[in-house]
Amino acid sequence: MNVTIQRSLGLIAVLYFTANFSAQEVKKDTVKKETAIEEVVMIGYGTQKKSNVTGAIASIKEEDIAKIPAGKPEQVLQGRAAGVNVITNSGQPGASATIRVRGITSYSSNNDPLWVVDGIVVDGIGWLSQSDIESMEVLKDGASSAIYGVSAARGVILVTTKKGKKGRLNLNYNGFYGVSNAARKLDLLNATQYATIINEGFSNDGNPLRFQNPAAFGAGTDWQDIIFSSADRQNHEVSVQGGSDKSTFYGSFGYYDQSGIVMRDISYYKRLTARINSTHKVTDWLTLGQTFAYTNQKNQGINANGEFGGPLSSAVNLDPITQAVVTDMSTVDPNMYTNPYIVRDPNGNPYGISPYVNQEMTNPLAFKYTQLGNKNWSDDFIGNVFAEIKFLNHFTFKSSLNGKKANWGNQSFTPLYYLSPTYSNINNNSLSRTTQTKFEWSMENTLTYQNKFGDHNLNVMVGTGYYDYNIGYGQTVTHTNLPVNNYQDASFNFSLPTENRISNAWDNVEWNKASYFGRLIYDYKNKYLFTGTLRYDGSSLFGPNNHWGLFPSFSLGWNVDKENFWPENSVINTLKLRGGYGTLGNDGIGTFRFASFYVPGANYTNGGNTVMIGYLPNTLANPDLKWETTTQTNIAADMKLFKNFTLTVDLYKKTTNDILRPVQIPGYVGATVAPVANIGDMENRGVEVELGYKKNWNDFSLSVNGNFAYNQNKVLSLETGRLYEDGAGFQSMGPIQRIVPGEAYNSFYGFHTLGVFQNQAQINAYTNANGQMYQSNAKPGDFIWADTNGDGVISDLDKVNLGSSIPKYNFGATVNLNYKNWDLSIFGQGAAGHKVFQGLRRLDMLDANYQTKILDRWTGEGSTNENPRITRNDPNRNYSRLSDWYLQKGDYFRIKLVTLGYTLPSTISENIGASKVRFYVTGENLFTFTKYTGYDPEIAAGDSFGIDRAFYPQARTFMFGANITF
Repeated sequence: MNVTIQRSLGLIAVLYFTANFSAQEVKKDTVKKETAIEEVVMIGYGTQKKSNVTGAIASIKEEDIAKIPAGKPEQVLQGRAAGVNVITNSGQPGASATIRVRGITSYSSNNDPLWVVDGIVVDGIGWLSQSDIESMEVLKDGASSAIYGVSAARGVILVTTKKGKKGRLNLNYNGFYGVSNAARKLDLLNATQYATIINEGFSNDGNPLRFQNPAAFGAGTDWQDIIFSSADRQNHEVSVQGGSDKSTFYGSFGYYDQSGIVMRDISYYKRLTARINSTHKVTDWLTLGQTFAYTNQKNQGINANGEFGGPLSSAVNLDPITQAVVTDMSTVDPNMYTNPYIVRDPNGNPYGISPYVNQEMTNPLAFKYTQLGNKNWSDDFIGNVFAEIKFLNHFTFKSSLNGKKANWGNQSFTPLYYLSPTYSNINNNSLSRTTQTKFEWSMENTLTYQNKFGDHNLNVMVGTGYYDYNIGYGQTVTHTNLPVNNYQDASFNFSLPTENRISNAWDNVEWNKASYFGRLIYDYKNKYLFTGTLRYDGSSLFGPNNHWGLFPSFSLGWNVDKENFWPENSVINTLKLRGGYGTLGNDGIGTFRFASFYVPGANYTNGGNTVMIGYLPNTLANPDLKWETTTQTNIAADMKLFKNFTLTVDLYKKTTNDILRPVQIPGYVGATVAPVANIGDMENRGVEVELGYKKNWNDFSLSVNGNFAYNQNKVLSLETGRLYEDGAGFQSMGPIQRIVPGEAYNSFYGFHTLGVFQNQAQINAYTNANGQMYQSNAKPGDFIWADTNGDGVISDLDKVNLGSSIPKYNFGATVNLNYKNWDLSIFGQGAAGHKVFQGLRRLDMLDANYQTKILDRWTGEGSTNENPRITRNDPNRNYSRLSDWYLQKGDYFRIKLVTLGYTLPSTISENIGASKVRFYVTGENLFTFTKYTGYDPEIAAGDSFGIDRAFYPQARTFMFGANITF
């Protein structure tokens, strides 16, 4: 018998006997029945009672969403849904989050979940006001997601916005104002420590000392104090809702404004939103409705996680000896400050230029002036209209027309400037503007039959859909050598020569999809539950031989507590067992990746001196290219215990086959673009646990909700003969991550250290089987490299798996307390079981600053066995090789939100004409418990988790807000 089935039957037996034992104390006819409104969740193209749901669906409701002052609405999912890994891409205002549902599904180009807002498929929800959201449902397993077919393998997130309600007109205000600061700063060397360490590097390499008196420099410049500052954050939204028996409506207008804690003048995010939703019951059988939303966004940002320049990376790497502003030219080399385009402060003093650290590392105060006036912007229009017809008592036909129009772009002015000998623009200034537009639309029609035959409940839905994507174009215009040198006066209205006006334009490549889908939901006495779905998708993204794909699923449920043999008891009040299986797809690739196109570049001569224009295929065609296929099995149990506890446990296995990925081919083929093929397999296995507690005692109530998720990701295969594929790289180290069969996706691969050589005798004694020294060029204080493959030499073949960048464990907990008019909410979340690579220092800049960890370096025999000696030449590659020395545990737990609120007594609020007035104070990111020594352990950049290149940290914020209803 299958092991999973055996375990399931064993679980049922244990639960039954536990309940039966408890029933001896609580008789079935003496238990007081509880009456409650049945909770309903969205399931895609409809709703279903939660007690009858057979799939794995996580739901976040309005009351939880309202307590989270997130800048981007997708961040409300963090720590609140088991199996949904949400990692903030940076602390920069307006930054989105990386969301992965039940692990990394594929190593193709797209692992983002499918977003569906009010039935409209969109490419993210950054444009959406969080205050407009009524609920978010995450369809996690194959059975619940398969209704969305070819786009569902990465998970599906359904967002429902607020609608009007019948009754009195309600006017609501929700707003807050807050102040943010850096929660943590790095421990960097001060000027005296820096000069001492640099001198030691020169001495260890046998060179004269650079600085004769390090103590004379004192503390020097703290570049972190220069880039970090307090920042403002505010949000205001006014909404109105109401309606009658015939019509209901909801309308809102919102404004959000956040400045960054790093160089706030060039790090900000602003958003304006407007929404109107309405429903009109024209007759008993006809209902019309619409949703419409408009969002305007403006933002500017810095390099949020990059070692190649920007204020953060510069602050980490610049030497503390250099002055931020030079007020006395006798203290610097005047020859460095003769260029006419040196940036100066308002008093005419030049900003300091480092004589030691250069390339892209520049004085942040000077760099700011080269970025002022630059901005990104977008306008998003999203809406739909629908008609719903009910006929023959049990039939409902719904037709909806959905659309999204997006306009976006950016504008930048690059002045003439001189920041350092290696970073300047002294020839031509330029003004550039890019504008793009995109329109996408879809039409869906569904027919639903719902009926009850005695103890039988039946719901059958069939539908069709057509989807048209990426209709649009773009253009860029650049004017150079303008007669002004500041962004305030820069304009495209200046009359310039033709050669100073550059333009470029393009058209988007449109693609489309057609679908047929159906679902059957059946239950008998609300005890035996069945859901089956089928979707047939055709996509123009795939080869002509595989345009269409079929995606089936089914799930079963059993409300065991409704059986006559199940005794009503005080321990296990309700018990539902459920399981399902589904096949999903992934179409996250570009257009025409199955085709080959002729491109210029193959010029040749005709045997003489005449050059002939030639063309060649850019890649190899693959007419058999098709969607990835992900199959997922889910087994779960939902329980209510001791009347006040709820427990849900899910076990799942998710396998992805035919992964879409570029294939490496020999250079002699002549293709300039790697062809895409269905090659590779991946697996995710996991366990998810959600535990809740809720109870009321007169004026006091308490609710506690916690979730825990474990996910084990494993790459199963690459193409035949391929041992691994390189992942992200870091400076001169080259690739530091690999995709290796049998290991987690993008694991860190590097050298294993065995400690530090303490003396020459130890170096001489470290030999291979033939008596040859492993590291003949090493010196005391250098790392001992492990010969992991046993071939007798230290080489790249000795790189081993040093740990996964993907957290194995994700968890979150929420505590809500209410006492009379007071309410307190505490929310924390975290992750564990992964490594973070700290790559904050530029390896190619020998004079870049260090963290104070370097003070524990090897200075002589017995001083340390963990940190190598200081050397500038680094012949042993102590610093230029990726090793376990660079990796740290990324485990953390963060007190994300603490909110204390007070609601005015009704006698007071009614005096001002309000039905409810609540004030609150909130602290965000108050404490982070971690051993990681960088700015922030929560790091993501797409699927390159855990690489810290100078990560923009999340801010600690204190806010005061109000909720007022009239």
